[in-house]
Amino acid sequence: MNPRIPQLTPAEAADRTEAVLLDVREASELAEGRIAGSTHIPLGQLPARAVELDRSRPVITVCRSGGRSSQAAHFLAGHGYDVASLNGGMTRWVAEGRPTV
Repeated sequence: MNPRIPQLTPAEAADRTEAVLLDVREASELAEGRIAGSTHIPLGQLPARAVELDRSRPVITVCRSGGRSSQAAHFLAGHGYDVASLNGGMTRWVAEGRPTV
């Protein structure tokens, strides 16, 4: 059974300054903008690279619209991480006028 993954609004995610923002989009998608300070690990590389994440900090997964970030969140939750997903992904983040780099 999959754990229930919290879905955060962009405002909620921005307020969680203690969390690692994990961008799971492909490298080519980063040119569209990313959240300042986010960590980039493409979804396909996550199983091999999850050890790079600090287990002592919560993780908020981010993708373009929410599908891949949900997959990443379920994977991480299954490996003991405290995780949430950005509801609506970067599409919603940008639509709400939040900054990107």
